[in-house]
Amino acid sequence: MSNMIGKVLSSSPSSVIIETDTLSTFEQNKDQLQVGKHIKVADGNHNFAVCVINNLRVVNYDVSSDLKLIIESQPIGSLLDGKFERGGNNLPVPTEPAYILNTGELDRIFKTTDDYDFPIGFLAQNKNIEVKISGDKFFGKHVAIVGSTGSGKSCTVAKILQNVVGIQDGSNTHSNEQKNSHIIIFDMHSEYAAAFTLESEQNFVLNNLTINNLKLPYWLMNSEELEALFIESNESNSHNQISIFKHAVILNKEKYNPNLKDVTYDTPVYFNIKEVYNYIENMNREVISKLSGENCPKFLDGTLVRNRQKHYFERTHEFISQSTSKDSKASNGPFHGEFNRFSSRLETKLADKRLLFLLEPKKEDNNHYETKDFEEIMKQFLGYMNKSNISIIDLSGIPFEVLSITVSLVSRLIFDFCFHYSKLQHQRELLNDIPVMIVCEEAHNYIPRSDNSEYRSSKKSIERIAKEGRKYGLSLMVVSQRPSEVSETIFAQCNNFISLRLTNHSDQSYIKNLMPDNTNSIGEILPNLSPGECIVVGDSIIMPTVVKMEVPNPEPKSQSIRFNNEWQQPWREVTFEDIIKYWRKETEVESLT
Repeated sequence: MSNMIGKVLSSSPSSVIIETDTLSTFEQNKDQLQVGKHIKVADGNHNFAVCVINNLRVVNYDVSSDLKLIIESQPIGSLLDGKFERGGNNLPVPTEPAYILNTGELDRIFKTTDDYDFPIGFLAQNKNIEVKISGDKFFGKHVAIVGSTGSGKSCTVAKILQNVVGIQDGSNTHSNEQKNSHIIIFDMHSEYAAAFTLESEQNFVLNNLTINNLKLPYWLMNSEELEALFIESNESNSHNQISIFKHAVILNKEKYNPNLKDVTYDTPVYFNIKEVYNYIENMNREVISKLSGENCPKFLDGTLVRNRQKHYFERTHEFISQSTSKDSKASNGPFHGEFNRFSSRLETKLADKRLLFLLEPKKEDNNHYETKDFEEIMKQFLGYMNKSNISIIDLSGIPFEVLSITVSLVSRLIFDFCFHYSKLQHQRELLNDIPVMIVCEEAHNYIPRSDNSEYRSSKKSIERIAKEGRKYGLSLMVVSQRPSEVSETIFAQCNNFISLRLTNHSDQSYIKNLMPDNTNSIGEILPNLSPGECIVVGDSIIMPTVVKMEVPNPEPKSQSIRFNNEWQQPWREVTFEDIIKYWRKETEVESLT
């Protein structure tokens, strides 16, 4: 029988207050009577309410009499015939006894069942008890993982994902079989490749896409992404820029895809962006002859332009000069000179070598990607080219000005794939059997709470996944050290939260407010969690629990700087010149540390 610790003073759906019998009772059970640990309280019907301790305080500090303490707790579930159930209508009444929840009872609560079969870590209050969650409820819905720098956030993410793909202590437990699920990680700091790189004999292939091998042809972008890349929305004539750009893109798509009907601005088919630039520059230079029988644009060599689509894509032309003379009467075109800045910006973008992965990606045979290559482009993200369960999109080398567009494009393509695959399966009266999870590491960098135009495309794509993706087998894992700066819409759709230590008060308050009403008080311990400890709350876990995560093996490449003897070692044999060359990409050195 568990140790009795006191009796109920008051009871409500949100709080059960217990008074300890004697000081000696408290001293005997001090290791179990701590904030965040669990107790059970008789409900008068031979069952028990399970409560989490929120606060302890002294009632009467009088050394001449026996010291009494008050335990403030919050009910989170019930033990009915020895089986734990979340919630429960039967609350204890005053005078009912309260007991320590012993190891055997905790073990039974967290015991593996068909519903709770995915390992997440060990109980922080008892390292011998393994905590398992419902894999279906965890990965089939959206997950938020938050924690301040140094709290163990990257290791937590890596360990959970290693358990998914079968990596245990550097070995691939799925080496003899290929699972159908897939995980795509947006990696901001090149951390996660190390966590999924195994020895060759383990037969685990990581699909690691960096700026050097990532292929994202611009023609896959939708209207919003194209305009975010090429058009400045704050310019006074931006509406005209959008209009002429849209018109040129549609005409060029029709030119290269004559067999397709109803081509639109958003149809993901090939078009030539350099020809679109030529078209816009020609419209910017256009001069219209007003001579009798002509009344159309006219080149300097006398060629009359009856069909802009036929002439304006091939190259930029010189036009006749504007004139009021009777023999050479000509007036400027409707957009003459209006697109000077727009045309210059387009030209600069097309010449930017940092954007080659977007504006001029090439296949292994050095040819450009075209509409027929769409399947090959999609395979690089979903891993079916090399049978990989993990694809890492390394964003560390992506220029900041196209970060949002890159995230938007990749996530939208994945959503569309899941959407159409689900529809095809439903037509066959089957379910989607290719679950996909997108991991948004450092999410505050590209799906922020603010409505700045530079983040509009990525926010729209990720928020759509948050709201609709679960129906099509697509879920999110949102990871951030500043949850208060992440889109509210996305966090509102998360059913499971893993919160490591948070030191910022606004972040603590934000996360506590997102937790269910009957569990938010457990959030009071957020600033006191040790590295690797986390609060797990949500549909997937049997009750809100403080979990100690295991260290992943191999670990992600995310280490805090530590003061040790290395600080006193001689200077590394890396010169300032080496660093500059690496910065300029003049050398292939992988590491300078």
